[in-house]
Amino acid sequence: MNPVRRETVFASPGWPPFLAQVQDPGSHLACSCYIAVQCSRSEFRMPVRSADKWIVLIGIFKLVKGVLLLAAGIGVLELLHKNVAKVVQHWTEVLRVDPDNRYIHRLIVRATGINDRRLLEISAGTFVYAGLFLTEGAGLLADKRWAQYFTIIVTASFLPLEVYEFMRRATAEKAIVIVLNVATVIYLGVSR
Repeated sequence: MNPVRRETVFASPGWPPFLAQVQDPGSHLACSCYIAVQCSRSEFRMPVRSADKWIVLIGIFKLVKGVLLLAAGIGVLELLHKNVAKVVQHWTEVLRVDPDNRYIHRLIVRATGINDRRLLEISAGTFVYAGLFLTEGAGLLADKRWAQYFTIIVTASFLPLEVYEFMRRATAEKAIVIVLNVATVIYLGVSR
């Protein structure tokens, strides 16, 4: 008859929850092995506070804005050494947009005055802004304390410009953006 072998199974802090260390307390050998422990996912699921869900949502939103700005910056660089007005006019024809539309007409008029230097300035600003959003989003998703402070500082620093733009020309979209940014700053400040 084989003797019953007693083993101690425990999961060390920092180890993935599916790995456990197995040691034979009666063994004279100083060795242990790691085995996969089969268990249901609910046993190792960490409780998520509702506050974390909002921070994750803010982080995802910041990442999406960062990626979109990155794409816009690359798109602006593609316009270098091209006649921007002709490119805009081409896309209005491709997308079958009414060229007599006042917004499209304004866009074409503005595009005629853009030179390569201005395009480089626009793309540089877009890349800097995208970098800020990507840093905020990645830090918030990684649940870093510095990311909350960074997001509060950056978001609050743009509020005066947004309020100024709102006062110059009030629209519902600008009001929503201001309210969301103020709510983000307040929420991140309280949840620290």
